[in-house]
Amino acid sequence: MKKLLILMLMFSFYGKVFSQTERYIYQTEVNPDTINLVNMKVENTFLDIKGNQSLFISESKLLRDSLTTVLRQQGITETKKSKKDKSEFPKLPNGKSIQPTFFDYFITKNRDDRSVNFVESIGSKQVYYQEDRKMNWEISTQVSDFNNHKVQKATMNFGGRTWTAWFAPEIKIADGPYKFLGLPGLILKLEDDKGDYRFSFVKKINIEKAFSEIIKPEARKSTRINFQGDKASVRMEMVKNKDPEINFDSFNRMNQRNGGMNGGFGGQQGMNGMPNGDMGGQPDMQMGNPSSQSPSNSGSVMNFGNTNPIELSNKY
Repeated sequence: MKKLLILMLMFSFYGKVFSQTERYIYQTEVNPDTINLVNMKVENTFLDIKGNQSLFISESKLLRDSLTTVLRQQGITETKKSKKDKSEFPKLPNGKSIQPTFFDYFITKNRDDRSVNFVESIGSKQVYYQEDRKMNWEISTQVSDFNNHKVQKATMNFGGRTWTAWFAPEIKIADGPYKFLGLPGLILKLEDDKGDYRFSFVKKINIEKAFSEIIKPEARKSTRINFQGDKASVRMEMVKNKDPEINFDSFNRMNQRNGGMNGGFGGQQGMNGMPNGDMGGQPDMQMGNPSSQSPSNSGSVMNFGNTNPIELSNKY
């Protein structure tokens, strides 16, 4: 009954926060530890395009955030306790749990002015900064084929890693996974020189009603250098004020223990071929289906065993 209620609430909520979207789905592989020999973790990340605006977000975070939004609309700000006195987030209507993610944040981009905003949540509060580093791509003449598209090679040093991107000039969207944009075509494949992060385009889907993340008017604006300190300040204020929203945040941080680390400065979920836009038993990636919405709100850098952040340096 509780799952059915959540399902109904999500249907009724669509008209307020959902809109038409072009979604580019990437299979994303992450090496969670640069010291120990471990298997690559795999999850889905999305690049949602609407006009000149885009949103980069992981599937798990989108699931968690949308469900959290619905619960907050009903005045539910506390997670229930299990028999072992651990916080439990409500399961999806299909009975499955939301998987941890290495990307517990979202990124918004405007391709007209090339602005990039990195946003994290602490409970219902947001802290964000605008990326201040230029992306100076070196475009090669080397071409190849990837996923039935002609692609061209480009490289760039960013965040302490050397990145190689393969973009499709035929897809006139100067965007890509994570913060990356500015190439004359959509980035279909992206990996760093250490082989720790790899984004591979799988498919595009059009969605009539997709959950939309936005930067709230009351969000705390920070800078890239002061970001961690401002997040800590917001968290301390919430704890001091005994804000009940901190319960969601505490649950989400605990839930990362088996999933990894915030990728700002630093879940495994298989692709299964994704027939019909879903994941072979996993939630529907279109997010037009309530069994595929997300809530994940984190406030600080997750460091539960993952020692391999996506950005190794805060200088470059």
